[in-house]
Amino acid sequence: MSAFTAAVDRLFADPNIGRDAIYTVDGGAPVPVRVVARRADEVTGFGEARLWSETTRIDLRAAEVPNPRPGDRIDIAGDAYLIQGEPVRDRERLVWTVDLRPA
Repeated sequence: MSAFTAAVDRLFADPNIGRDAIYTVDGGAPVPVRVVARRADEVTGFGEARLWSETTRIDLRAAEVPNPRPGDRIDIAGDAYLIQGEPVRDRERLVWTVDLRPA
C-alpha cells in the first residue's frame, strides 16, 4: 500500500471528515461507502456577469466506487442525490470528485 493510499484511507475513515453513505449504481444494488463532502459555493463567469450558485460535490474512494456514472444515486444522512456530469479522478487515481443534484 502506498503512502498516498494510506493517507486517503485515513481521511475517509476519520469521523470528522468522512461520512457514511449508500451508493447505488443506476439499476443496481445499494452499497455502503464513505464520502467526503465538499459543499463549496461556486462563482461562474457568463459574459460580463458573475453567477453565484450552491454546489454539492463529494469525494468517493476509487477502491469503493471504481466507475461512478451520471445518474447513479448517493444517499447521505437521509438525503438522496444523483451524480450529474462526468466524475473527475485525482492525479493519483485514488479519489473521484462528483457533482450532485437532489434526486
